Amino acid sequence: MSYATINPYTGETVKTFPSATDAEVTQALDQAQAMFEAWKDVGVAARVKVLQKAADLLRESHTQYAKVLTLEMGKVIGEAEGEVELCAQILEYYADHAEQLLAPEKLSSRHPSYTQSWVEHVPQGILLAVEPWNFPYYQIVRIAAPQLAAGNVLILKHASNVPQCAAAFERLFREAGLPQGGFTNLYATRDQLKAIIEDPRVQGVALTGSEGAGAVVAAQAGQALKKSTMELGGADAFVVLADADLDKAVQWAVTGRHWNAGQVCCSSKRIIVVDEIYDAFLEKYKAGVARLRAGDPMEPSTTLAPMSSRGAVDDLKKQLEQAVAHGAKVEVIGAEVPSRGAFFRPVLLSHVSDDNPARYWEFFGPVSQVIRARDEADAIRIANDSPFGLGGSVFTTDIKHGIEVAKKISTGMVYINHPTGVAADLPFGGVRRSGYGRELTGLGIKEFVNHKLIAVTDIDGAF
Repeated sequence: MSYATINPYTGETVKTFPSATDAEVTQALDQAQAMFEAWKDVGVAARVKVLQKAADLLRESHTQYAKVLTLEMGKVIGEAEGEVELCAQILEYYADHAEQLLAPEKLSSRHPSYTQSWVEHVPQGILLAVEPWNFPYYQIVRIAAPQLAAGNVLILKHASNVPQCAAAFERLFREAGLPQGGFTNLYATRDQLKAIIEDPRVQGVALTGSEGAGAVVAAQAGQALKKSTMELGGADAFVVLADADLDKAVQWAVTGRHWNAGQVCCSSKRIIVVDEIYDAFLEKYKAGVARLRAGDPMEPSTTLAPMSSRGAVDDLKKQLEQAVAHGAKVEVIGAEVPSRGAFFRPVLLSHVSDDNPARYWEFFGPVSQVIRARDEADAIRIANDSPFGLGGSVFTTDIKHGIEVAKKISTGMVYINHPTGVAADLPFGGVRRSGYGRELTGLGIKEFVNHKLIAVTDIDGAF
């Protein structure tokens, strides 16, 4: 596996990095275990000081951190700066709330023998984080912040095209006061990844990535009897009801599908519009997409970023070719994009019939599907006609009714009048082929702790 920074805007290979040696992997595991033995006994209040310091450092140097994101995976600089701020907010959230979230939970047993009982949330050890390239910092921090607060330590295996992002966060935590072994970035190979999972000192695995990667790593973790969480793909439904604010819905649909060049697991990949307003919506939507402008992602005026790599562009083209071979139609939207770099001109994919396998794929890039639904019931049916179950959204001016529709959509998250999003104080996760487990908030911090029961009795005698 080759780790390298390749600028998606220019195609230039900026810097390469050697994969970790087996000796470096062994050293990382040894250091992490030694650190855990000390870190687990440090109080929560002391641990979260590191998180607050890391948040402060991110904000002090937000432009520099953002530029590394844009250099390595191509997102426009404004979105990169937003990701840096989101990471600071997540770190700060746990700095403020971890002690309360991890507080012992008192129980009331009806059994007369037990005079006191409670559950403590105890850290378990080394965790392996396997993370993707599309949000290089956010993917790290949403597992690192809660688990460091809980008293665990982490080893990171990041995507091979964002090695400088991975290294930047290792430096950030060290500068924030986290001792060596608390968070370790490893440029590991796939074989080494399996060995790390099998190491008895490693207690769990958190992966965000593709279905294929998730299936492999989940199987390895299961074989080793290790807890895992999987944040995988999505084909989120963006449902527009007849009474929706049309202009607002269109604006959010364009944004929800094209932020991060459409390379978001929870982006609005299937835009489902009821028949009554479909034609008006489609006309406005295509006009909105046509206004996107591809260019240098370092320039604030750029609104359509390059994709992460030429390989990602080629994979998306192959998907579209296969969809067309099964009867779908493709309409190109907007101006030509630069010929150099990893740009992909936005397209509208239509006529995807029930027997077209593309109906159930995730298109990871600026490919829109705007689907006509006969009515609200049909829109809900189409929304649920997916192997994925990550997020979704409902657009309506009747909030109460929108909530009722949201309850009928089978996903881990549904937003009303907003595309599926992310926030420091909201949980994230899906169901079915979108994975299992939750990240962020109290749900995330308790994924990799031992919920340990302690019960006290002062009554003599046998059971």
